[in-house]
Amino acid sequence: MASETDTLDTSIGKLLVAADQNGQNAVEDFVDPWNVHTSSMKGVDYDKLIKKFGCSAIDDSLIERFKRVAKVEEVHPLLRRGVFFSHRDLHVILDCVEKGQKFYLYTGRGPSSDAMHLGHLIPFLFTKWLQKIFDVPLIIQITDDEKYYWKDLSLEKVKEMAVENIKDIIAIGFPPEKTFIFTNLEYMGQSIGFQETLARIKKRVTFSQNRGLFGFSDSDCMGKLSFPFIQAVPSFSSAFPQIFKGNTDVPCLIPCGIDQDPYFRMTRDVAPRMKFLKPSLVHSKFFPALQGANTKMSASDPNSSIFLTDTEKQIKKKINKYAYSGGRDTVEEHREKGGDCSVDIPFKYLTYIEENDDKLGKIKEDYSSGVMLSGEIKNILIKKLTPIVLDHQTRKESITEDIVRGFMTPRQLLFDF
Repeated sequence: MASETDTLDTSIGKLLVAADQNGQNAVEDFVDPWNVHTSSMKGVDYDKLIKKFGCSAIDDSLIERFKRVAKVEEVHPLLRRGVFFSHRDLHVILDCVEKGQKFYLYTGRGPSSDAMHLGHLIPFLFTKWLQKIFDVPLIIQITDDEKYYWKDLSLEKVKEMAVENIKDIIAIGFPPEKTFIFTNLEYMGQSIGFQETLARIKKRVTFSQNRGLFGFSDSDCMGKLSFPFIQAVPSFSSAFPQIFKGNTDVPCLIPCGIDQDPYFRMTRDVAPRMKFLKPSLVHSKFFPALQGANTKMSASDPNSSIFLTDTEKQIKKKINKYAYSGGRDTVEEHREKGGDCSVDIPFKYLTYIEENDDKLGKIKEDYSSGVMLSGEIKNILIKKLTPIVLDHQTRKESITEDIVRGFMTPRQLLFDF
C-alpha cells in the first residue's frame, strides 16, 4: 500500500507540470478547495495528483476486500469505475467493520446556488449507498458560513440557499432516523461539544501553518482563516454528543472531492495530538462541466451543468448545444476513426449514471468504432438523465419545512453508542 502523507508542510494546489511528447512543459494543473484548473480536455491527471497530495490509490485488491467485508457481490459503479479513486486509511474502516465496530459517515455541501447541479448530486448518491450497506449514522454539514465569507452574498441569501440545498439532499432518500443535517451558522451556537472540539483544533494549528496550507493572504477576511477548522470539526464524534453519547473515539469515514483533501490533511495531522482518531477519506474525481473536462462547473453559469431544477426542454438543449463532443468533424471521418470517449462529455456523464456495465461497454464500443454518432450518444444521455432529474424534482416537492426541521434537530439517531 502506498504511503500516505498528512503533514501540514505540503501546500495546496500547485501540482503537476506535465510534459508533452517532445518533453516540453505543456500542461499545468492546479487544484485547491476553491479552484480547479487544467488545460487538458481529458481533465486533471489524477495519478500525479495522488502523488502530490500523498494519498493512496484505490486498487483492485482494496475493492475486493471491500466486497468481502461489506458482503456485497459488486461495489457501487462509482467505485468500480474509478470515480472514487483514492483514499486515506479506508482499510482502517474495513478493519472496524470486520471487528463489528460501528463508524459514521460525514460529508457536506457548500450552498452556492438555489439549486444543486448534477455534479453535487453524484457524491451524495455514493454516500447514500455507503450508509445503506454498512448501516451507519450520516452527518451532513452545510457550510453556509463558508459561502458567506467567499461569495458576495448576504447572510439572508446564504441561509435561503442552504434550505433549498437541504431539500435537494433530503430528496435523495436519506433515512431521517439515521441522518443529521446541520448548518454551521445554526448548530455551532447550539452545541458545546462542537465548540470544544473546534477550540482543541484551533489551539494546535499555527497561523503560519494555516496560511501555508491554504494560501491565505493578508487581504483575506478572518472568516476565511477560521473556516478550515470548522470543516474539520465533524470529523470527530466529540462534536455530536447527542448522537454518540459523549464517545470521542468513533471512527469517521469522509466521502469527498479530492479538492477537499487539504482540509482533512490538516485534520489528520492534529488528531493524534488531541488524542482523537484520524478520520478516513475516500476521494472522488471532479464531475466535468458540459463544455469539457478542462473547464469547471459554476453555479453562476447555468449552461455549465445540468441543474436539478432544469426542465426536460432545458436538459435536451444543454446537452445538444453545450456538451463537448469527442466526435469527428464529419460523419465520414467519424465512421472511419470513431469518437474519443476520453474527452466526450456525454460518455463521461453516462459513466456516472448508467449502472449497467454491459450497456455502458456497448456504448463505448459503438462510439469508439464509429458505429454510433455524436448525436446518438447525446440522445442516449438525454433519455437516461431526464427522468433522473424530473423524478428528483417530484420528490423535492414533497419536502416540507417540518421535514427539513426534523433532519436538522439535534437528537439521538437510531444507533446505540
